[in-house]
Amino acid sequence: MDLFKAIIIAIIEGLTEFLPVSSTAHMGFTAAIMGMEETEFLKMFQVSIQFGAILAVVFAYWKKFFDFKHLKFYYKLAFAVIPALVLGYLFDDKIEAILGNQIAISAVLVLGGVVLLFSDSWFKNPTIDDEKDMSVRKAVIVGFWQCLAMMPGTSRSAASIIGGMSQGLTRKAAAEFSFFLAVPTMLAVTVYSVFVKTWGKETATPMKGYEMILSSSDNIIAFIVGNIVAFIVALIAIKSFIGLLNKYGFKPWGWYRIIVGIGLLIYFYWFQ
Repeated sequence: MDLFKAIIIAIIEGLTEFLPVSSTAHMGFTAAIMGMEETEFLKMFQVSIQFGAILAVVFAYWKKFFDFKHLKFYYKLAFAVIPALVLGYLFDDKIEAILGNQIAISAVLVLGGVVLLFSDSWFKNPTIDDEKDMSVRKAVIVGFWQCLAMMPGTSRSAASIIGGMSQGLTRKAAAEFSFFLAVPTMLAVTVYSVFVKTWGKETATPMKGYEMILSSSDNIIAFIVGNIVAFIVALIAIKSFIGLLNKYGFKPWGWYRIIVGIGLLIYFYWFQ
């Protein structure tokens, strides 16, 4: 894989993974616009560099993640991640089939933007300002909300934050719980994609993710550098997003999704 293009994809991942704009959609659009061939390695790379973003969350909130005095924190994450693990495994092939359909993903980007325009007005009276006050039941409900993001273009962050707000969390608390929930979710997806899943089952050379990474020095370098870049950029994005969300709410992100989605629909429909 070309290192420059790998870095661009990693920057996009780091910027968008924790924003309500869909990192999967943005990486797919970027790769398509740069003329990258939709290889099995590219698909796996776009998933595996989430590992760098995971580390950014752990680094930014290390006191929370390594505070073993509050075991309920881990219980909540463990139960909340179960819906995504089960449904993700069951629908993995169908999700992968949609990844190359940029028109469908662009349409979902627009529809999600419309939802974000109204989401602030739907949840006006939050009662929970700290995830410590959140029950396991509410955490599981947020976990089911997160499953909406299995449709590429939806945004895991948007789904889980709105899910948190639906359970009475403030925007800040919902965003932070979304970050925390991303760790076991994306860690499981990354491990599955690199070590368990067989890519290219219908091709002459099906391979595990790690086999593709180790197949060439270019792929090894792209994988390592991609995760480092995703980590650095995600760390910046996480800190910035909380402040922007508190100040402006979801509307700016909603308009962004609508404008970008419509632009991409035009681009992929008429010029591709």
